[in-house]
Amino acid sequence: MSEISDAIRDGAEGFFRTQYGTISKMACILAFVILGIYLFRTTTPQQEASGLGRATSAYITVASFLLGALCSGIAGFVGMWVSVRANVRVSSAARRSAREALQIAVRAGGFSAIVVVCMAVFGVAILYSTFYVWLGVDSPGSMKVTDLPLLLVGYGFGASFVALFAQLGGGIYTKAADVGADLVGKVEQGIPEDDPRNPAVIADLVGDNVGDCAARGADLFESIAAEIISAMILGGTMAQRCKIEDPSGFILFPLVVHSFDLVVSSVGILSIRGTRDPGLISPIEDPMSIMQKGYSITIMLAVLTFGVSTRWLLYTEQAPSAWLNFALCGLVGIITAYAFVWISKYYTDYKHEPVRLLALSSSTGHGTNIIAGVSLGMESTALPVLVISVAIISAYWLGQTSGLVDESGNPTGGLFGTAVATMGMLSTAGYVLTMDMFGPIADNAGGIVEMSQQPESVREITDVLDAVGNTTKATTKGFAIGSAALASFLLFSAYMDEVASFAQIPFKEVDIAVPEIFVGGLLGSMLIFLFSAWACSAVGKTAQEVVNEVRRQFIERPGIMDYKEKPDYGRCVAIVASASLREMIRPGALAIISPMAVGVIFRILGHSTGQPLLGAKVVASLLMFATVAGILMALFLNTAGGAWDNAKKYIETGALGGKGSESHKAAVTGDTVGDPFKDTAGPSLHVLIKMLATITLVMAPIFL
Repeated sequence: MSEISDAIRDGAEGFFRTQYGTISKMACILAFVILGIYLFRTTTPQQEASGLGRATSAYITVASFLLGALCSGIAGFVGMWVSVRANVRVSSAARRSAREALQIAVRAGGFSAIVVVCMAVFGVAILYSTFYVWLGVDSPGSMKVTDLPLLLVGYGFGASFVALFAQLGGGIYTKAADVGADLVGKVEQGIPEDDPRNPAVIADLVGDNVGDCAARGADLFESIAAEIISAMILGGTMAQRCKIEDPSGFILFPLVVHSFDLVVSSVGILSIRGTRDPGLISPIEDPMSIMQKGYSITIMLAVLTFGVSTRWLLYTEQAPSAWLNFALCGLVGIITAYAFVWISKYYTDYKHEPVRLLALSSSTGHGTNIIAGVSLGMESTALPVLVISVAIISAYWLGQTSGLVDESGNPTGGLFGTAVATMGMLSTAGYVLTMDMFGPIADNAGGIVEMSQQPESVREITDVLDAVGNTTKATTKGFAIGSAALASFLLFSAYMDEVASFAQIPFKEVDIAVPEIFVGGLLGSMLIFLFSAWACSAVGKTAQEVVNEVRRQFIERPGIMDYKEKPDYGRCVAIVASASLREMIRPGALAIISPMAVGVIFRILGHSTGQPLLGAKVVASLLMFATVAGILMALFLNTAGGAWDNAKKYIETGALGGKGSESHKAAVTGDTVGDPFKDTAGPSLHVLIKMLATITLVMAPIFL
């Protein structure tokens, strides 16, 4: 077991070093681009009044960007570092007791999750404190505290930049290895999953760590950072408009909420206790229900701490009952998070009807399996969209009726209400990320058990944990999409405020009846489809190289099948590592260059036709349409991929003919189609949505 674990660790750490070396070089190049733009841009009246010159503003933004990128990288490293050490402990514990294996996998995931949330809070708090002291905020002739959060936008952009490339590179790596291993191993040679005779098996297990743990750590770090910064901006803006005497409570509220998240999520994680009693997890003691109990405890504590936080920080004499409205906004967010987790579980867990119907479609062939999976993915977009719609409108309405008004008597709390709902949704992020990290650790443990040829009873335990891990990964992806939708809505509002402050012209709405603005929307929607296509294509191309290599080894080394010869695992690891680094550049570059190119082209067109804000409006349209299309596409890809995977797992439990049957072969085809959907294109999309929002906010001056 230790020998196999060491090989996985070496492969994961080697790829991580190479991948993040490439990402850091790209981040440095982009930092110079941002520096150049900020040194030659116009300054806002607020910046002029506070004496914040172009050079200072440029260096602050670049420093924030690089710190965000560094923290995102550390968050990813922590996720990978823990998983490559926990996997062998879980597989060893599975020889003694299923409950003990579950506890170790959950606590390992929990450790990573707590560090990631801590990094997000700590990074923003350090930046905020440093700028507050260095710039002498709120002293005469200096910057107001309500304008300070806008200086943190670079941090969110740096975090999303690293998360996007980590998700793309890791996703291409893990799924190319997985598809290659399954197509030749399971379908052509008829050997089990994670069989030591499969030359691609180590590459597949390495991929779980770099694609799921490292990338998801960076991803959720970026989600929390973007949400904290956007909520701080909107809190500061609202406090300024309402002339609240001490606005610090509204600005620091997101940091306090996520500090409580660390506490409540830790309690939820520690509620899952282990036992050394031998035997399988009984049907009564299902691992999913054990984790759901932990989640329920976390949610109940989150509701209490959220109520305390709103009363403590959001109480103001101008509107004494406003804190209660905002507490209800938080409750809306918490209910939304729970609804997303439940909907994703319903569509991807094989205990429920949708996945069982998908498995049944496999009994009539490969084609019907693909048709059923695509239709299930499309259907699964409906309920989450309805939930997001209700959440946004409810939170906005609660904010508007909070009693906070501007100088003209107009209600101003709507957008901040939506921000508070987003905080509510992410107030259990620590526990949700734990459930996500649990999946690849359990998957790796199963691989180590299979490769070290442990008894069947041990593999049964890890199979149960692996199937639950697939469901928890799908539920957390649904959760991440929901939070991305709300965070993007907030960043979109912050972008419009930023444009208005630079242009000194009100910028309240975007009219899509204007042809150029409609074209911007079309380009935004197209960007989502092209990005997804390039991400899936990258997996397909790399998987072809893996398939050819695995076939070559089986032909040239016939002794592999009889255990007389050892496969060359290193060759497959080298193929997927080099190919994933090469293939991640194109979709990543598309995401960064597209909004900047569209904004600059339409800015030039606008100035030549007497429409000064045209560039900014077209980019707003691109952002709006890309967010809508991206949410739907990500929901479709994640759910379809997760359902295909668990339909295969359901058949492997012995249903519909079990392993090796025609139904199983059709289900394996569906699973290989779904692999790039759920682990490459889908997760990359919700990072892309937030990165588009942060890049437009950072680059706003070049669109005017």
